[in-house]
Amino acid sequence: MTRSQTLAVAAFCTILALAAGAVPRETSAQPETARTSAAAPAASSLDLSRATVNLPWTAGVASLVLASLLLLLYVYRARMYVLEWTVGWLFLASALFILSRDVASPRLADVLTGLAQFLIVCGGLSFVLSVDNFRQRPRVYKVYFLGLLPLLIWFTLAPAALGAWSALVPGHLIIAGVLAAAGAGYLALLRRTKLLGAGVISVTLLLAAAAHVWLSLSFAGLVSSSTLQLLSVMALLYIIAGFGMHLLVFEDMTYELRRTNRRLEAAQSDLRQLVITDALTGCYNRRFFHEIVGHEVQRHRRYGSPLSVLFADVDRFKAVNDSLGHEAGDRLLRQVAAFLLKNIREADYVFRWGGDEFLALLTCTGENARRRGLDLQKRFPATPEARALPPGVGLSVGCAEFRNDVDDPMRIVRLADERMYRDKERRG
Repeated sequence: MTRSQTLAVAAFCTILALAAGAVPRETSAQPETARTSAAAPAASSLDLSRATVNLPWTAGVASLVLASLLLLLYVYRARMYVLEWTVGWLFLASALFILSRDVASPRLADVLTGLAQFLIVCGGLSFVLSVDNFRQRPRVYKVYFLGLLPLLIWFTLAPAALGAWSALVPGHLIIAGVLAAAGAGYLALLRRTKLLGAGVISVTLLLAAAAHVWLSLSFAGLVSSSTLQLLSVMALLYIIAGFGMHLLVFEDMTYELRRTNRRLEAAQSDLRQLVITDALTGCYNRRFFHEIVGHEVQRHRRYGSPLSVLFADVDRFKAVNDSLGHEAGDRLLRQVAAFLLKNIREADYVFRWGGDEFLALLTCTGENARRRGLDLQKRFPATPEARALPPGVGLSVGCAEFRNDVDDPMRIVRLADERMYRDKERRG
Protein backbone atom coordinates (compact mmCIF):
# COMPACT_ATOMS: atom_id res chain seq x y z
CA MET A 1 0.00 0.00 0.00
CA THR A 2 1.39 3.40 -0.97
CA ARG A 3 1.78 6.27 1.46
CA SER A 4 -1.15 8.17 -0.09
CA GLN A 5 -3.38 5.11 0.20
CA THR A 6 -2.38 4.65 3.85
CA LEU A 7 -3.30 8.27 4.50
CA ALA A 8 -6.63 7.64 2.78
CA VAL A 9 -7.41 4.78 5.18
CA ALA A 10 -6.54 7.02 8.13
CA ALA A 11 -8.76 9.76 6.71
CA PHE A 12 -11.60 7.25 6.29
CA CYS A 13 -11.40 6.38 10.00
CA THR A 14 -11.35 10.08 10.84
CA ILE A 15 -14.48 10.68 8.75
CA LEU A 16 -16.32 7.92 10.55
CA ALA A 17 -15.35 9.50 13.87
CA LEU A 18 -16.58 12.88 12.63
CA ALA A 19 -19.86 11.36 11.49
CA ALA A 20 -20.31 9.81 14.90
CA GLY A 21 -19.59 13.13 16.55
CA ALA A 22 -22.06 14.87 14.27
CA VAL A 23 -25.00 12.82 15.57
CA PRO A 24 -27.22 15.00 17.77
CA ARG A 25 -27.31 13.88 21.40
CA GLU A 26 -30.12 14.20 23.88
CA THR A 27 -29.67 17.10 26.31
CA SER A 28 -31.44 18.07 29.46
CA ALA A 29 -34.78 19.74 29.08
CA GLN A 30 -34.70 23.50 28.71
CA PRO A 31 -37.40 25.99 29.49
CA GLU A 32 -39.67 26.77 26.60
CA THR A 33 -38.56 30.40 26.63
CA ALA A 34 -34.90 29.42 26.32
CA ARG A 35 -35.60 27.16 23.34
CA THR A 36 -37.65 29.89 21.69
CA SER A 37 -34.96 32.49 22.18
CA ALA A 38 -32.25 30.15 20.84
CA ALA A 39 -34.26 29.32 17.75
CA ALA A 40 -35.08 32.89 16.87
CA PRO A 41 -31.58 33.98 15.76
CA ALA A 42 -31.20 30.97 13.50
CA ALA A 43 -34.14 32.12 11.43
CA SER A 44 -32.29 35.31 10.51
CA SER A 45 -29.95 33.42 8.17
CA LEU A 46 -31.62 30.29 6.83
CA ASP A 47 -34.66 28.97 8.69
CA LEU A 48 -34.64 25.19 8.36
CA SER A 49 -35.04 24.35 12.05
CA ARG A 50 -38.82 24.02 11.81
CA ALA A 51 -38.47 21.02 9.48
CA THR A 52 -39.36 17.67 11.04
CA VAL A 53 -35.94 16.36 9.95
CA ASN A 54 -32.81 18.49 10.22
CA LEU A 55 -32.15 18.47 6.48
CA PRO A 56 -28.66 20.05 6.51
CA TRP A 57 -27.45 17.64 9.19
CA THR A 58 -28.92 14.62 7.36
CA ALA A 59 -27.39 15.73 4.07
CA GLY A 60 -24.07 16.34 5.84
CA VAL A 61 -23.99 12.79 7.18
CA ALA A 62 -24.84 11.48 3.70
CA SER A 63 -21.98 13.58 2.27
CA LEU A 64 -19.59 12.12 4.86
CA VAL A 65 -20.70 8.60 3.94
CA LEU A 66 -20.10 9.31 0.24
CA ALA A 67 -16.71 10.82 1.03
CA SER A 68 -15.74 7.75 3.06
CA LEU A 69 -16.82 5.40 0.25
CA LEU A 70 -14.78 7.43 -2.25
CA LEU A 71 -11.79 7.24 0.08
CA LEU A 72 -12.10 3.46 0.12
CA LEU A 73 -12.19 3.54 -3.67
CA TYR A 74 -9.07 5.68 -3.64
CA VAL A 75 -7.30 3.03 -1.56
CA TYR A 76 -8.05 0.53 -4.31
CA ARG A 77 -7.91 2.95 -7.22
CA ALA A 78 -5.31 5.63 -6.48
CA ARG A 79 -6.40 8.30 -8.97
CA MET A 80 -6.27 12.02 -8.36
CA TYR A 81 -9.82 12.64 -9.57
CA VAL A 82 -11.19 10.25 -6.91
CA LEU A 83 -9.30 12.14 -4.22
CA GLU A 84 -10.64 15.45 -5.56
CA TRP A 85 -14.18 14.09 -5.40
CA THR A 86 -13.56 13.11 -1.78
CA VAL A 87 -12.29 16.59 -0.93
CA GLY A 88 -15.33 18.12 -2.65
CA TRP A 89 -17.74 16.02 -0.58
CA LEU A 90 -15.85 16.87 2.61
CA PHE A 91 -16.21 20.58 1.83
CA LEU A 92 -19.92 20.05 1.23
CA ALA A 93 -20.35 18.03 4.44
CA SER A 94 -18.56 20.73 6.45
CA ALA A 95 -20.85 23.41 5.00
CA LEU A 96 -23.96 21.39 5.78
CA PHE A 97 -22.92 20.72 9.36
CA ILE A 98 -22.34 24.46 9.83
CA LEU A 99 -25.84 25.19 8.52
CA SER A 100 -27.37 22.54 10.75
CA ARG A 101 -26.31 24.16 14.05
CA ASP A 102 -28.38 26.72 15.93
CA VAL A 103 -26.34 29.77 16.93
CA ALA A 104 -27.38 32.27 19.62
CA SER A 105 -25.86 35.33 17.93
CA PRO A 106 -27.67 36.49 14.74
CA ARG A 107 -24.49 38.08 13.37
CA LEU A 108 -22.45 34.93 13.99
CA ALA A 109 -25.20 32.90 12.29
CA ASP A 110 -24.93 35.15 9.22
CA VAL A 111 -21.12 34.79 9.16
CA LEU A 112 -21.40 31.00 9.43
CA THR A 113 -23.91 31.02 6.57
CA GLY A 114 -21.39 32.92 4.44
CA LEU A 115 -18.62 30.48 5.43
CA ALA A 116 -20.86 27.57 4.46
CA GLN A 117 -21.43 29.15 1.04
CA PHE A 118 -17.66 29.52 0.59
CA LEU A 119 -17.07 25.86 1.49
CA ILE A 120 -19.68 24.75 -1.07
CA VAL A 121 -17.89 26.85 -3.71
CA CYS A 122 -14.64 25.07 -2.78
CA GLY A 123 -16.40 21.73 -3.16
CA GLY A 124 -17.66 22.70 -6.60
CA LEU A 125 -14.14 23.70 -7.64
CA SER A 126 -12.91 20.28 -6.52
CA PHE A 127 -15.43 18.74 -8.93
CA VAL A 128 -14.13 21.00 -11.72
CA LEU A 129 -10.56 19.89 -10.98
CA SER A 130 -11.63 16.24 -11.02
CA VAL A 131 -12.89 16.39 -14.60
CA ASP A 132 -9.71 18.23 -15.64
CA ASN A 133 -7.59 15.43 -14.18
CA PHE A 134 -9.62 12.46 -15.42
CA ARG A 135 -7.22 10.13 -17.31
CA GLN A 136 -4.74 12.98 -17.54
CA ARG A 137 -1.67 14.10 -15.69
CA PRO A 138 -2.86 15.85 -12.51
CA ARG A 139 -2.78 19.62 -12.80
CA VAL A 140 -4.01 22.47 -10.63
CA TYR A 141 -4.60 25.98 -11.93
CA LYS A 142 -3.33 28.77 -9.67
CA VAL A 143 -6.18 31.03 -10.81
CA TYR A 144 -8.59 28.89 -8.80
CA PHE A 145 -6.76 29.65 -5.56
CA LEU A 146 -6.25 33.30 -6.45
CA GLY A 147 -10.00 33.64 -7.00
CA LEU A 148 -10.83 31.96 -3.70
CA LEU A 149 -9.11 34.58 -1.52
CA PRO A 150 -11.43 37.52 -2.35
CA LEU A 151 -14.41 35.14 -2.10
CA LEU A 152 -13.32 34.09 1.39
CA ILE A 153 -13.05 37.74 2.43
CA TRP A 154 -16.50 38.56 1.03
CA PHE A 155 -18.29 35.54 2.46
CA THR A 156 -16.89 36.11 5.97
CA LEU A 157 -17.13 39.90 6.19
CA ALA A 158 -20.12 40.87 4.06
CA PRO A 159 -22.70 38.83 6.04
CA ALA A 160 -21.55 40.44 9.30
CA ALA A 161 -22.12 43.91 7.85
CA LEU A 162 -24.99 43.42 5.39
CA GLY A 163 -26.76 40.28 6.55
CA ALA A 164 -27.05 36.72 5.30
CA TRP A 165 -28.58 37.73 1.95
CA SER A 166 -25.19 39.21 0.87
CA ALA A 167 -23.74 35.69 1.03
CA LEU A 168 -26.79 33.69 -0.07
CA VAL A 169 -27.66 35.60 -3.25
CA PRO A 170 -24.18 35.85 -4.84
CA GLY A 171 -23.10 32.59 -3.20
CA HIS A 172 -25.72 30.47 -4.90
CA LEU A 173 -24.98 32.17 -8.23
CA ILE A 174 -21.26 31.43 -7.91
CA ILE A 175 -22.00 27.85 -6.86
CA ALA A 176 -24.30 27.50 -9.88
CA GLY A 177 -21.53 28.73 -12.18
CA VAL A 178 -18.96 26.33 -10.71
CA LEU A 179 -21.33 23.36 -10.88
CA ALA A 180 -22.32 24.27 -14.44
CA ALA A 181 -18.64 24.32 -15.42
CA ALA A 182 -18.12 20.90 -13.81
CA GLY A 183 -21.29 19.57 -15.46
CA ALA A 184 -20.19 20.85 -18.88
CA GLY A 185 -16.80 19.21 -18.34
CA TYR A 186 -18.39 15.85 -17.58
CA LEU A 187 -20.70 16.26 -20.56
CA ALA A 188 -17.61 16.67 -22.77
CA LEU A 189 -16.11 13.64 -21.03
CA LEU A 190 -19.27 11.65 -21.83
CA ARG A 191 -18.97 12.53 -25.52
CA ARG A 192 -15.29 11.56 -25.51
CA THR A 193 -15.41 8.33 -23.50
CA LYS A 194 -19.08 7.17 -23.71
CA LEU A 195 -19.01 6.40 -19.97
CA LEU A 196 -22.48 6.36 -18.39
CA GLY A 197 -21.19 7.63 -15.05
CA ALA A 198 -19.97 10.84 -16.68
CA GLY A 199 -23.47 11.39 -18.05
CA VAL A 200 -25.09 10.86 -14.65
CA ILE A 201 -22.69 13.33 -13.00
CA SER A 202 -23.15 15.86 -15.80
CA VAL A 203 -26.95 15.85 -15.68
CA THR A 204 -27.16 16.03 -11.89
CA LEU A 205 -24.59 18.81 -11.59
CA LEU A 206 -26.31 20.87 -14.29
CA LEU A 207 -29.69 20.41 -12.59
CA ALA A 208 -28.13 21.31 -9.24
CA ALA A 209 -26.68 24.45 -10.85
CA ALA A 210 -30.17 25.42 -12.05
CA ALA A 211 -31.53 24.82 -8.54
CA HIS A 212 -28.85 27.09 -7.06
CA VAL A 213 -29.80 29.83 -9.52
CA TRP A 214 -33.43 29.48 -8.43
CA LEU A 215 -32.38 29.64 -4.78
CA SER A 216 -30.42 32.82 -5.45
CA LEU A 217 -33.43 34.43 -7.09
CA SER A 218 -35.60 33.24 -4.22
CA PHE A 219 -33.37 34.80 -1.57
CA ALA A 220 -33.25 38.00 -3.64
CA GLY A 221 -37.05 38.10 -3.55
CA LEU A 222 -37.42 37.86 -7.32
CA VAL A 223 -39.26 34.52 -7.27
CA SER A 224 -41.29 32.71 -4.66
CA SER A 225 -40.69 29.06 -3.87
CA SER A 226 -40.50 26.60 -1.01
CA THR A 227 -36.89 26.68 0.16
CA LEU A 228 -37.24 23.41 2.04
CA GLN A 229 -38.61 21.53 -0.97
CA LEU A 230 -35.97 22.98 -3.27
CA LEU A 231 -33.19 22.02 -0.87
CA SER A 232 -34.62 18.50 -0.67
CA VAL A 233 -34.46 18.23 -4.46
CA MET A 234 -30.88 19.53 -4.43
CA ALA A 235 -29.88 17.00 -1.77
CA LEU A 236 -31.30 14.22 -3.93
CA LEU A 237 -29.39 15.52 -6.97
CA TYR A 238 -26.13 15.59 -5.02
CA ILE A 239 -26.67 12.03 -3.81
CA ILE A 240 -27.32 10.86 -7.38
CA ALA A 241 -24.14 12.65 -8.46
CA GLY A 242 -22.24 10.75 -5.75
CA PHE A 243 -23.50 7.43 -7.03
CA GLY A 244 -22.60 8.55 -10.57
CA MET A 245 -19.04 9.11 -9.36
CA HIS A 246 -18.86 5.55 -8.05
CA LEU A 247 -20.26 4.26 -11.34
CA LEU A 248 -17.66 6.26 -13.27
CA VAL A 249 -14.83 4.79 -11.19
CA PHE A 250 -15.98 1.24 -11.89
CA GLU A 251 -16.47 2.02 -15.59
CA ASP A 252 -12.98 3.50 -15.75
CA MET A 253 -11.57 0.39 -14.09
CA THR A 254 -13.42 -1.81 -16.57
CA TYR A 255 -12.13 0.29 -19.45
CA GLU A 256 -8.53 -0.06 -18.28
CA LEU A 257 -8.96 -3.80 -17.76
CA ARG A 258 -10.26 -4.15 -21.31
CA ARG A 259 -7.43 -2.01 -22.66
CA THR A 260 -4.90 -4.09 -20.73
CA ASN A 261 -6.48 -7.29 -22.05
CA ARG A 262 -6.25 -5.95 -25.61
CA ARG A 263 -2.59 -5.14 -25.07
CA LEU A 264 -1.98 -8.61 -23.67
CA GLU A 265 -3.76 -10.18 -26.63
CA ALA A 266 -1.69 -8.09 -29.04
CA ALA A 267 1.50 -9.03 -27.19
CA GLN A 268 0.45 -12.67 -27.23
CA SER A 269 -0.22 -12.45 -30.97
CA ASP A 270 3.19 -10.85 -31.56
CA LEU A 271 4.85 -13.52 -29.44
CA ARG A 272 2.96 -16.17 -31.37
CA GLN A 273 4.26 -14.74 -34.63
CA LEU A 274 7.80 -14.78 -33.28
CA VAL A 275 7.43 -18.43 -32.29
CA ILE A 276 6.10 -19.64 -35.67
CA THR A 277 8.04 -17.31 -38.01
CA ASP A 278 11.60 -17.55 -39.28
CA ALA A 279 13.36 -14.35 -38.23
CA LEU A 280 15.58 -14.10 -41.32
CA THR A 281 13.11 -14.75 -44.15
CA GLY A 282 9.67 -14.03 -42.68
CA CYS A 283 8.40 -17.46 -43.75
CA TYR A 284 6.82 -19.89 -41.34
CA ASN A 285 9.33 -22.08 -39.52
CA ARG A 286 9.64 -25.82 -39.16
CA ARG A 287 7.98 -25.78 -35.74
CA PHE A 288 4.79 -24.37 -37.26
CA PHE A 289 4.81 -27.03 -39.99
CA HIS A 290 4.76 -29.82 -37.42
CA GLU A 291 2.03 -27.96 -35.55
CA ILE A 292 -0.42 -27.68 -38.45
CA VAL A 293 0.40 -30.48 -40.88
CA GLY A 294 -1.71 -33.08 -39.07
CA HIS A 295 -4.71 -30.74 -38.98
CA GLU A 296 -4.29 -29.84 -42.66
CA VAL A 297 -4.08 -33.49 -43.71
CA GLN A 298 -7.25 -34.33 -41.76
CA ARG A 299 -9.08 -31.31 -43.20
CA HIS A 300 -8.19 -32.18 -46.79
CA ARG A 301 -9.16 -35.81 -46.30
CA ARG A 302 -12.49 -34.76 -44.78
CA TYR A 303 -13.36 -32.56 -47.77
CA GLY A 304 -11.69 -34.73 -50.39
CA SER A 305 -9.35 -32.01 -51.63
CA PRO A 306 -5.76 -32.79 -52.68
CA LEU A 307 -2.71 -31.70 -50.68
CA SER A 308 0.89 -31.72 -51.87
CA VAL A 309 4.37 -30.79 -50.68
CA LEU A 310 6.83 -28.81 -52.79
CA PHE A 311 10.46 -28.87 -51.66
CA ALA A 312 12.84 -26.17 -52.97
CA ASP A 313 16.60 -25.87 -52.47
CA VAL A 314 18.88 -23.00 -53.53
CA ASP A 315 21.55 -24.18 -55.99
CA ARG A 316 25.17 -23.12 -55.34
CA PHE A 317 24.23 -21.46 -52.05
CA LYS A 318 27.52 -22.57 -50.44
CA ALA A 319 29.45 -20.94 -53.28
CA VAL A 320 27.65 -17.66 -52.64
CA ASN A 321 28.51 -17.87 -48.94
CA ASP A 322 32.15 -18.71 -49.64
CA SER A 323 32.74 -16.12 -52.36
CA LEU A 324 30.52 -13.21 -51.31
CA GLY A 325 30.21 -13.76 -47.55
CA HIS A 326 27.45 -14.76 -45.18
CA GLU A 327 25.66 -11.42 -45.51
CA ALA A 328 25.24 -12.05 -49.22
CA GLY A 329 23.99 -15.57 -48.38
CA ASP A 330 21.41 -14.17 -45.98
CA ARG A 331 20.35 -11.65 -48.59
CA LEU A 332 19.92 -14.48 -51.12
CA LEU A 333 17.74 -16.42 -48.70
CA ARG A 334 15.53 -13.36 -48.16
CA GLN A 335 15.25 -12.92 -51.95
CA VAL A 336 14.22 -16.54 -52.44
CA ALA A 337 11.69 -16.30 -49.61
CA ALA A 338 10.19 -13.11 -51.05
CA PHE A 339 10.00 -14.76 -54.48
CA LEU A 340 8.20 -17.83 -53.13
CA LEU A 341 5.78 -15.81 -51.01
CA LYS A 342 4.95 -13.65 -54.01
CA ASN A 343 4.37 -16.53 -56.40
CA ILE A 344 2.57 -18.98 -54.11
CA ARG A 345 -1.05 -18.34 -53.14
CA GLU A 346 -1.79 -16.83 -49.73
CA ALA A 347 -4.07 -19.79 -48.97
CA ASP A 348 -1.01 -22.07 -49.10
CA TYR A 349 1.92 -22.18 -46.67
CA VAL A 350 5.59 -21.41 -47.24
CA PHE A 351 8.13 -22.65 -44.66
CA ARG A 352 11.86 -22.28 -44.27
CA TRP A 353 12.82 -25.86 -43.63
CA GLY A 354 16.43 -25.23 -42.67
CA GLY A 355 19.59 -23.80 -44.21
CA ASP A 356 18.84 -23.08 -47.88
CA GLU A 357 15.80 -25.37 -48.06
CA PHE A 358 12.19 -24.21 -48.32
CA LEU A 359 8.95 -26.20 -48.21
CA ALA A 360 5.51 -25.24 -49.50
CA LEU A 361 2.23 -26.91 -48.51
CA LEU A 362 -0.04 -26.61 -51.56
CA THR A 363 -3.73 -27.33 -52.07
CA CYS A 364 -3.35 -29.15 -55.40
CA THR A 365 -2.52 -32.53 -56.85
CA GLY A 366 1.02 -33.80 -57.14
CA GLU A 367 1.01 -33.18 -60.91
CA ASN A 368 -0.09 -29.59 -60.47
CA ALA A 369 2.55 -29.14 -57.77
CA ARG A 370 5.20 -30.46 -60.18
CA ARG A 371 4.12 -27.97 -62.89
CA ARG A 372 4.16 -25.11 -60.41
CA GLY A 373 7.63 -26.16 -59.27
CA LEU A 374 8.91 -26.12 -62.86
CA ASP A 375 7.34 -22.69 -63.33
CA LEU A 376 9.12 -21.40 -60.23
CA GLN A 377 12.42 -22.80 -61.51
CA LYS A 378 12.03 -20.92 -64.79
CA ARG A 379 10.86 -17.61 -63.33
CA PHE A 380 13.42 -17.23 -60.54
CA PRO A 381 16.48 -16.63 -62.77
CA ALA A 382 14.50 -13.90 -64.58
CA THR A 383 14.01 -11.81 -61.44
CA PRO A 384 16.13 -8.63 -61.13
CA GLU A 385 17.69 -9.88 -57.90
CA ALA A 386 18.80 -13.19 -59.42
CA ARG A 387 20.57 -11.49 -62.34
CA ALA A 388 23.14 -10.02 -59.93
CA LEU A 389 23.97 -13.44 -58.51
CA PRO A 390 26.82 -15.73 -59.61
CA PRO A 391 26.06 -18.06 -62.55
CA GLY A 392 24.30 -21.30 -61.69
CA VAL A 393 22.30 -19.96 -58.73
CA GLY A 394 18.74 -21.23 -59.06
CA LEU A 395 16.15 -23.53 -57.51
CA SER A 396 15.95 -27.32 -57.42
CA VAL A 397 12.46 -28.63 -56.64
CA GLY A 398 10.76 -31.87 -55.72
CA CYS A 399 7.05 -32.61 -55.18
CA ALA A 400 4.91 -35.30 -53.58
CA GLU A 401 1.17 -35.65 -52.93
CA PHE A 402 -0.35 -36.83 -49.64
CA ARG A 403 -2.06 -40.19 -50.02
CA ASN A 404 -4.84 -41.58 -47.85
CA ASP A 405 -2.87 -44.75 -47.13
CA VAL A 406 0.04 -42.81 -45.60
CA ASP A 407 -0.44 -41.82 -41.98
CA ASP A 408 2.99 -40.27 -41.39
CA PRO A 409 3.26 -36.83 -43.10
CA MET A 410 7.05 -36.94 -42.82
CA ARG A 411 7.14 -39.84 -45.30
CA ILE A 412 5.68 -37.52 -47.94
CA VAL A 413 8.15 -34.79 -46.96
CA ARG A 414 11.08 -37.21 -47.28
CA LEU A 415 9.77 -38.34 -50.68
CA ALA A 416 9.63 -34.73 -51.92
CA ASP A 417 13.14 -34.18 -50.51
CA GLU A 418 14.49 -37.18 -52.41
CA ARG A 419 12.92 -35.96 -55.65
CA MET A 420 14.40 -32.51 -55.05
CA TYR A 421 17.90 -34.00 -54.72
CA ARG A 422 17.41 -36.03 -57.91
CA ASP A 423 16.41 -32.80 -59.65
CA LYS A 424 19.56 -31.10 -58.29
CA GLU A 425 21.73 -33.94 -59.61
CA ARG A 426 20.02 -33.80 -62.97
CA ARG A 427 20.60 -30.04 -63.23
CA GLY A 428 24.24 -30.51 -62.36
